[in-house]
Amino acid sequence: MSDFYRVLLPLLGLLLSALPGGARGEFVDVLDLPSSSSALAERAPLNDVAHSGDRLVAVGQRGHILYSGANGEQWQQARVPVSSDLAAVYFPSRRAGWAVGHDGVILHSDDAGVSWSKQLDGRQIGALMLQHYTALAAAEPASEEWASRLVEAQRMVEEGADKALLDVWFANDQLGYAVGVFGLILRTDDGGRRWQPFGEHTDNPQGLHLNAIAAVDGVPYIVGEQGLLLRWDAVQQRFIALQTPYSGSFFGVIGQGSELLVYGLRGHVLRSTDAGVSWSALDSGLQSSITAAVLDDAGRYHLFSQAGHMLLSTEDGSALERLPQSTLEPITGAEFSSDQELVLVGSRGMRSQRLP
Repeated sequence: MSDFYRVLLPLLGLLLSALPGGARGEFVDVLDLPSSSSALAERAPLNDVAHSGDRLVAVGQRGHILYSGANGEQWQQARVPVSSDLAAVYFPSRRAGWAVGHDGVILHSDDAGVSWSKQLDGRQIGALMLQHYTALAAAEPASEEWASRLVEAQRMVEEGADKALLDVWFANDQLGYAVGVFGLILRTDDGGRRWQPFGEHTDNPQGLHLNAIAAVDGVPYIVGEQGLLLRWDAVQQRFIALQTPYSGSFFGVIGQGSELLVYGLRGHVLRSTDAGVSWSALDSGLQSSITAAVLDDAGRYHLFSQAGHMLLSTEDGSALERLPQSTLEPITGAEFSSDQELVLVGSRGMRSQRLP
């Protein structure tokens, strides 16, 4: 070995030992790795956007969370303690918000989205379910339901953190729900300090994916696979199943008063004017999945597709018309800024659009 390499190799060793584990190639769980700052975060894939007062907050891949100024401008990247992909965000008030995503992660912000802390992750959910259903099974040892849920809880413990949460909704700063794959649903009544499994209060015996949760006229609804639509029943204290005339997946629900719209695969949009008792199909003219929707100040629905199409409802809500667009970009989330400009997020990041 030459004298050059005798000097160089020890120096390289010292340099590598000074680097953090991730830089040395050592595995670091995304649940323990803070999201990195990126000048391109606004153009990276984003999955959802929500209001925090006049501010907007968007979430996406690798733990990216962005927050805006008052009119959806001057976006900045938030401090986030994980690098897991984030699927959804919701703020029940100006300062308090929650975000959920892959690896069972639940994040909380109490400063309008500037910084976030982790309340729960997938490494804890299995143990949480095991503890919960072990207690119920001990109280009712003859119950087949608790025995079945115990088996499912044990499976989740063995699988580890692989438990995607797909949406989150809060009634106020204390009471909220997170929903996800294989019927996973969690509830908190203390602002997320404690989360509890809630599957036994949900009409979903097949454990279908729960894709989204939203409130219409103060009542939460959940949509999922195979035409699944659930509505909260305050008397029974459970999410009860409503019948729909479509057996494919729904990706969202929106509405006002007794009017509901559910939307999903292959451009399917269903409308009910009696809170889900009866339904009619709205012709979207699309084969692409409808993946986002938002109401404007006039009470009209704006719907968006996986391929980037934009639809607008008529004033009475009984039909949809396609808006002309020069380019199509996939859309997964939409909100109006305080000056009524559309802020759209998707696989190509964020963009704003002024409606004609």
